[in-house]
Amino acid sequence: MADKNFKPKPEWLKVKSNTGDVNNSVVELMKSLHLHTVCQEAECPNCGECFGRKTATFMILGRQCTRNCTFCCVSKGQAEIPDPLEPENVAQAVKTLGLKYVVITSVTRDDLPDGGSGHFASVIKRIRELVPDNTPEIEVLIPDFKGNLTSLRKVIDAAPQVINHNLETVPGLYKNVRPMADYNQSLELIRRIKEYAPGIYSKSGIMVGLGESFDEVIQVFRDLRRNNCDFLTIGQYLPPTKKHHPLIEYITPEKFEEYREAAYKEGFLYVASGPLVRSSYMAHEALEKLN
Repeated sequence: MADKNFKPKPEWLKVKSNTGDVNNSVVELMKSLHLHTVCQEAECPNCGECFGRKTATFMILGRQCTRNCTFCCVSKGQAEIPDPLEPENVAQAVKTLGLKYVVITSVTRDDLPDGGSGHFASVIKRIRELVPDNTPEIEVLIPDFKGNLTSLRKVIDAAPQVINHNLETVPGLYKNVRPMADYNQSLELIRRIKEYAPGIYSKSGIMVGLGESFDEVIQVFRDLRRNNCDFLTIGQYLPPTKKHHPLIEYITPEKFEEYREAAYKEGFLYVASGPLVRSSYMAHEALEKLN
């Protein structure tokens, strides 16, 4: 029997399969170093393209998330003990791949006293130690650390070039999409980045197609700018399975362009808006365009 909620993908969302020699070499490297990438864990549609360019977003602190967001396919359950060798292994992968721009993210670790912020700092430090003469620019995509300022300061003090924290959706959908998160708490985290480290770029991202209105999305832009967010990503929500939050609408490329123009009018320094945009996809472009 046909699924009434099934919506066939439009042409602009169809991408190449995640195959090829270079793609496979990156996958094998990650396995050999016992590393995870959000590219694979979150089933990113750009995985093949990014691996083909020998780039990846490292996902640290294990594979089990302690939150219950309904949009995400990252595993949920009993979290693992953080791997003490992970900072070294991530740094080795960065060196082997010759990366110029590194993105580091994690599952949410509410079970840890500092939310895993110290582990983020250790990874950043080890990358810089292992690749001192050609240190890549580093972006981190962090959880909210339950609003704990001390945890956030650990990441800020490690001085990555960009700190990203995604709002993910409009506040009216938080109850169904991010039930364990708080919209205003996330905005406060973004504000604190610039307050304590004006030289670090702040970044956030949202998905569209979950049932939000155009005006609600524009209000998110304004809320982010009022809290001094520099960079913004806007992408199409694609439910991983039927058990996840339902897809309400495929947003057209023309509508994404409207969002991009509206975001620039609000004062963002860089905006990536498109059906296949994800928070870490082509992340290096923002700094390249500003430098």
